[in-house]
Amino acid sequence: MRCDWQKFSVADLLAHNVLYIGDGYRAKLEELGSAGLPFARAGNIDSGFHFEDADRFPTEDLSRVGQKVSQPGDVVFTSKGTVGRFALVRQDTPPFVYSPQLCFWRVLQADRINPRFLFYWMSGREFYDQYKGVAGQTDMAEYVSLADQRRMYITLPPLSEQGGIAEILGALDDKIELNRRVNETLEAMARAIFKSWFVDFDPVRAKAEGRQPSGMDAATAAHFPKSFEESRLGKIPRGWTVAPLPEIARINPPRLLEKGRATTYLDMQNMPTRGHRAAGWIQRPFVSGSRFTNGDTLIARITPCLENGKTAYVDFLKDGEVAWGSTEFIVLRPKDPLPSEYGYCLARDEEFRAHAIQNMTGSSGRQRVPTDCFSQYLLAVPPEPVAQRFGQVVRPLFAKVKANSEEAATLAAIRDTLLPKLISGEIRVAPSEVSEVATS
Repeated sequence: MRCDWQKFSVADLLAHNVLYIGDGYRAKLEELGSAGLPFARAGNIDSGFHFEDADRFPTEDLSRVGQKVSQPGDVVFTSKGTVGRFALVRQDTPPFVYSPQLCFWRVLQADRINPRFLFYWMSGREFYDQYKGVAGQTDMAEYVSLADQRRMYITLPPLSEQGGIAEILGALDDKIELNRRVNETLEAMARAIFKSWFVDFDPVRAKAEGRQPSGMDAATAAHFPKSFEESRLGKIPRGWTVAPLPEIARINPPRLLEKGRATTYLDMQNMPTRGHRAAGWIQRPFVSGSRFTNGDTLIARITPCLENGKTAYVDFLKDGEVAWGSTEFIVLRPKDPLPSEYGYCLARDEEFRAHAIQNMTGSSGRQRVPTDCFSQYLLAVPPEPVAQRFGQVVRPLFAKVKANSEEAATLAAIRDTLLPKLISGEIRVAPSEVSEVATS
């Protein structure tokens, strides 16, 4: 550690109004609703903030909350149950109300502590050792109280060096965040096209009304009819057919994998709840479980993982590689001529998910989706030219998501290597060097 770095008591920083530490508002159920600011819990923090399914706290009642509304620069720390998740409230993060599962550290004097440096310090070893030392002291779930946090200490370099460290690591995180947002947009585009073509039949409706289908070139539009016909599903595009899911896709297709052979393994924890890319995978000898290859879609079939949206598109294996995972995965693979991406978009479709959830069986808390329920799930099946064109349109979107995710993983590895060395004062790196890496 450099000699000009100083250790400060958190209690002293609080007493001198340099820092403020707070926890969340203990809201009653009747205080929450569907309108207002997001009421953030630990589950809403996962490499940033995700408020799609969050409860809401009415804006007209914010006077009850006091300081427990987020501000840009806050460092959020999950202090109950799932202890040790962190997030920085950015300038463009929507305001939200903290729940009791969360604590926040708020810099009051930015000429003493750089808020982004504080975020990285809290992600480092010094803070980790302190909160882990108290988190397991109860018989209940892990918990780090406000009193515990106020008894901690923090080592700070001079403000200019804090800013340099924040710039280096922040340049990497900013590019990672940009890639994440681009990926969200790309996936939303793919799913919107799926819904437009295969659920709402927008191109057919447009042609039936004498209009050119929106956002579609003439060659693609020519593959769609200009009228509907009656079917078991109601009106579907003329010339399309109706079939149950097992006729157009293989469910849990057989894959050969030698028992005891070490190969890629994906567990339920690393299944994404949003987006198609798995969070990580490891090598493990095959015992028993689902088996899959690139192009397969994985769907969690057990509660609450299904309801939480755990679904993945497999694109992280070597060519021809067979991987394995949880027995609680359903593996879905569309049959030709439907492209493999169709299976993932279908698995994310609201009607498909509602059908799976409504058909879950078993005891409370351990309900599962029986695969035979999909025999009753009917789909409007497009002719080959439409199916092939869908693959041509969405495949580049999936490929870009994969490339962005791999780049983000590389940047995250660089950040995770630099962070402990920078936060401890072991190394100093010119900010421009990492900025060039992050923007290349």
